[in-house]
Amino acid sequence: MSSVTVDRSSCVLVVEADETLAQNVSLDLKSSGYSPIVARDANHGLHQVEELQPGLIVVERTLSGESGLWLCDVLRKQGNRVPVLVMLTNDSVDERAACLGAGADDYLLKPYQTDRFLQLVKFYLKPNTQEADRLRFSDLILDVSTRQAFRDDRTIDLTMKEFELLKFLMEHPGQVLTREQILENVWGYNFMGESNVIEVYVRYLRLKIEGESQKRLIQTVRGVGYVLRES
Repeated sequence: MSSVTVDRSSCVLVVEADETLAQNVSLDLKSSGYSPIVARDANHGLHQVEELQPGLIVVERTLSGESGLWLCDVLRKQGNRVPVLVMLTNDSVDERAACLGAGADDYLLKPYQTDRFLQLVKFYLKPNTQEADRLRFSDLILDVSTRQAFRDDRTIDLTMKEFELLKFLMEHPGQVLTREQILENVWGYNFMGESNVIEVYVRYLRLKIEGESQKRLIQTVRGVGYVLRES
């Protein structure tokens, strides 16, 4: 049996049980030049990831059987850092935190909106253009090519959004960055509505890069934003 060759850079795995929604998402992806692959449940999705190695995964939060967050958690434990977008019905802080805790890069709110979805897909599948191989601040190192951070001999795996956030901060050390600047440069689109999504991401990023005895590097500037500094 001959294997199917799929261009990883344009392959999007859609894990969605709703046939109508899966079809709409697939049509939108095809019309934009991407190659969608549909899986109906998390286990089938995991098999497709192993076989096709897609460039992006879009998964429904609630699936029959194992959940979308289960799939994301399994991939991260396997060391797979493919970007994962989770489709959510409930835009609560707890839901967003659960997504990040499972290792998801971003979320997409339902009802499904074509323009917003394709903006996210374009952002996560954009060509990788790094100006430097590594960024350094204090004892923190960020390897731009592998999307990993290093601190005190620890290797820290990052989701794509965590990587983009840390990279933006490390490109502007000592500079107070406003919430608006972070949303525009890290998320890459106009964020709709009030949300503490930045705070949620910063909290998880801190948990990853700060050990028990390590000093805090990402400082909060109340009412403004964040700054990367040692004190």
